Amino acid sequence: MAETKILTARFDLPNSTSIDTYLKTGGYQALEKALKMTQEEIIEEVKKSALRGRGGAGFPTGLKWSFVPRSSPKPKYLVCNADESEPGTCKDRYLMEKDPHQLIEGMIISAYAIGANLSFIYIRGEYWYLIAVLEKAIEEARARGYLGKNILGSKFELDIIVHPGAGAYICGEETALLESLEGKRGHPRIKPPFPAVVGLYGCPTLVNNVETLSAVPHIILKGGDWYRQLGTEKSGGTKMFSLSGHVNRPGNYEVRMGYPLMQLINEEGGGIRDGKKLKAVIPGGSSVPIINAEEAARCNLDYESCQSVGTMLASGGVIVMDETTDIFETTFNLIKFYKHESCGWCTPCREGTDWLVKLFKKIKSGSGTQADLELIERLCVNIEGRSHCPLGEAAVLPITSAMKRFPEDFTKRVRKTLPVLQPA
Repeated sequence: MAETKILTARFDLPNSTSIDTYLKTGGYQALEKALKMTQEEIIEEVKKSALRGRGGAGFPTGLKWSFVPRSSPKPKYLVCNADESEPGTCKDRYLMEKDPHQLIEGMIISAYAIGANLSFIYIRGEYWYLIAVLEKAIEEARARGYLGKNILGSKFELDIIVHPGAGAYICGEETALLESLEGKRGHPRIKPPFPAVVGLYGCPTLVNNVETLSAVPHIILKGGDWYRQLGTEKSGGTKMFSLSGHVNRPGNYEVRMGYPLMQLINEEGGGIRDGKKLKAVIPGGSSVPIINAEEAARCNLDYESCQSVGTMLASGGVIVMDETTDIFETTFNLIKFYKHESCGWCTPCREGTDWLVKLFKKIKSGSGTQADLELIERLCVNIEGRSHCPLGEAAVLPITSAMKRFPEDFTKRVRKTLPVLQPA
């Protein structure tokens, strides 16, 4: 296997969640180093690392940090997005379950860099069992002087609060998350203004994903240049991928950015199950375009390579489908999910996803026509780019890409015309 274990290095150690284990393996050394650096030096190191947001968007992390106005008289907040709800993705769960102190150290350094004294971990409601893991680690860190007032003898102080959501997919979107954290319904906000300027409680706020924050201690301890060279020029470091579907060894694997997709499937995943051929791959969680076997063979696991074959890296949920898969059925399953998870705020998403589900049901029943497939395509055009938040686009990208790359799985289910009724 060719895994590069940076974030996952402690996963197999006994008592990996303990602060004693963490300290014995270099834990909190990066924090000690960071507290002797200026805020600008920390942000510059993260910029040099080419770390990009691991939650889906892939925005340069250091650049995002620099948008927070540290001169603002308002309080500043750091929010960890642990609302991991993207179908096919389960890597943040393991980072919190196996090595919570890595996340906490990353949060402390990040909060120090932007001048925040209060942080939140907004965790997915279904991850209820992880709340105890995180809160225990927070108390351990506080007892050793890594949280609270006068951290490690510095003037910096920070508290971290774990806040569970209620299982809403839309709250993975950062502004809907902030609305929920404020006690309101999780509806996305109109942007601009962006959270960096007007975020939690109307104050400057940095929102980063679990995996993104977990990488920060390694960058500060060993340097941004070291981290960048692990990956590609524009996508530095390693990334965790949740490999699932028709593979022999599904699981979470950490590899360098730019790692070949087929190598992940064949080496880490042990190849396609039962010796069958590959048909399709969704490389970044259910909301990104599906690709075929030929495109998968040309795809590396970084943002630019995925884009070159017409898809996205996003959250890193790699879903593998063999030659027996009916792409119509898998696409239908996804659109039902997005219809259910629509917050209902805007018409294109609320009504559009409902109509798409009805059309898929009609086609599945055997009464669909070619005109219904054309109507699905027109509906997708009217949803994409017109919804209030990215959920609408996430709902249609799997459909449009599936119909483009696997048209036979759709056309074989419909009649070209409606039957002509004969007079009695």
